[in-house]
Amino acid sequence: LLLNRCMLLLRNVVNLSKAAAAVAVVGVRSMSSKVKFLSAAEAQAIDAELFSTGGFSVDQLMELAGLSVAQAVYEEYHMSRKPVLVLCGPGNNGGDGLVAARHLTHFGMTCQVHYPRPGKGDLLDRLVTQCRQLGIAVTPDLPPLDQSGVIVDALFGFSFRGQPRPPFDAILAQLNRTQVPIVSVDVPSGWDVDSGPVGDSCFSPAVLVSLTAPKLCAKSYQGVHYLGGRFVPPALAAKYSLQLDALYKGTHQIVQL
Repeated sequence: LLLNRCMLLLRNVVNLSKAAAAVAVVGVRSMSSKVKFLSAAEAQAIDAELFSTGGFSVDQLMELAGLSVAQAVYEEYHMSRKPVLVLCGPGNNGGDGLVAARHLTHFGMTCQVHYPRPGKGDLLDRLVTQCRQLGIAVTPDLPPLDQSGVIVDALFGFSFRGQPRPPFDAILAQLNRTQVPIVSVDVPSGWDVDSGPVGDSCFSPAVLVSLTAPKLCAKSYQGVHYLGGRFVPPALAAKYSLQLDALYKGTHQIVQL
């Protein structure tokens, strides 16, 4: 009799877990359906307004964006015993990656940064200094990818156009072959911002962290999708029909779509 009761209790727990999981999936799908996907032109216009009427500086938005990326990486991969490899390009997307590496180190994860072509300007120089002060290796040499537990793709952002040039073309080729999970920042590098993957050579990341709002390319994305960049004023969000107010909860800087 006791065994029968235990089996019945276990069955009820399993059924409740399945029901909760189904509700969570429906919630994520419902949340994703409410979010607007931005074209490259719209994303650039929103950024311009954040800097002008919004009163933000580049380093403020970079800090908040990088924190969002770090939280998503930690959420998915904090149990990994291998280091996080952060691939940084020369622009603002690469700056987001440098900020993310710093935060991930403070979160207790081991990071190394591959920075093959450093960007110009005092802001990016200071971000590199901050990383090195934490003992993060920032190097132009690409380590073997399989030595990492997860790779952060912070090479190109939504303003990138054309074909990748050396050394980035070779890096993207390696990303297309690797079995190590990849987390892409805002737009997977090599994808067209509006239309998505270009040809068969584009990799598909395990995780995508969209910033401000998802870009049109993310409509075809099938992996784990987070939204970060919790800094858009209500009036600007309303102007572009972003509907962001109800997405974020409490102190969270990311939300899964």
